[in-house]
Amino acid sequence: QVQLVESGGGSVQAGGSLRLSCAASGYTYSKYSLAWFRQAPGNLREAVATIDDDGITTYADSVKGRFTISQDNADNTLYLQMNSLKPEDTAIYYCAASTRRLQWWLLSESDEYNYWGQGTQVTVSS
Repeated sequence: QVQLVESGGGSVQAGGSLRLSCAASGYTYSKYSLAWFRQAPGNLREAVATIDDDGITTYADSVKGRFTISQDNADNTLYLQMNSLKPEDTAIYYCAASTRRLQWWLLSESDEYNYWGQGTQVTVSS
């Protein structure tokens, strides 16, 4: 059974940094896409960053140059390094995994991901 467990959320002031982790267990697909999504109160869930088994990454325009997605295949962990945080980054952050490598036009579609973590809260104060 696949499980995704996020950690690393918290409260920081604007300009600060946080590193989110997503530990995966039971996930053994050779072709896949992984992603970080976020959802703020009253907003739809949006894709923040994605990475596939080839290491190709994509980012939402709002986080380009500030966030970095990476993966450590040795310990099956997905990371999101978040720098220069802004109050508008405040949201619950979720990691997600698909069982196939998604085409680029599907990477931001939450319905294309098969597994989700429970979410971790990130709060950025001004």
